[in-house]
Amino acid sequence: MDTATPAVTVALHDGTSVIASSGQVDARRHGELLLPAVDRVLAEAGTKIDAVTGVVVGVGPGPYTGLRVGLVTAATFGSALSVPVHGVCTLDGIAYAAGRDGLEGPFAVATDARRKEVYWARYEDARTRTGEPAVDRPADIARAVAGLPVVGAGAVLYPESFPDARGPEHVSAGALAALAAERLAAGQELLEPQPLYLRRPDAQVPKNYKVVTPK
Repeated sequence: MDTATPAVTVALHDGTSVIASSGQVDARRHGELLLPAVDRVLAEAGTKIDAVTGVVVGVGPGPYTGLRVGLVTAATFGSALSVPVHGVCTLDGIAYAAGRDGLEGPFAVATDARRKEVYWARYEDARTRTGEPAVDRPADIARAVAGLPVVGAGAVLYPESFPDARGPEHVSAGALAALAAERLAAGQELLEPQPLYLRRPDAQVPKNYKVVTPK
């Protein structure tokens, strides 16, 4: 599952292929949409939640509120089912999906970080990220990705900085699960299911409280 982008996406993978998936794009309803999506996927596959042997969750980068919905849900399922919970970088999932659609490297992935910024990373190919994810203004990284295709909603939003924008725009849980299954089969360690925020949350505690002294 992944809620790091406006897409609320869930898939069920049997270790070889995706057997059911669901995806809805709504940046404000992650909490409302995620569990019904899980129910739909399980119903489509004709199975129940207790058949799940592991959980994969996108760790971002992504906005604070949406991202934590998926991570908390994944942790809850892991605890309730006593199964491992694995993290995968959301940008890696988008890159992997782009590769399955035929895009060859090198290229970059950029998602919407709001505040006129993007979360982004460069890739040598669909499976190989060449650095750590970052958050920047599109104009500030236009030179760094000049001449490269840029995948994701961030590229679509800022065509002046990313003229060669490509799909998919959002992450797919099916691609995320397939990438995780491939890495696990190869004996690679996945990430801890901890959020990759890259910056402070939009919602913050107000400063300089007004002191009220009782009379």
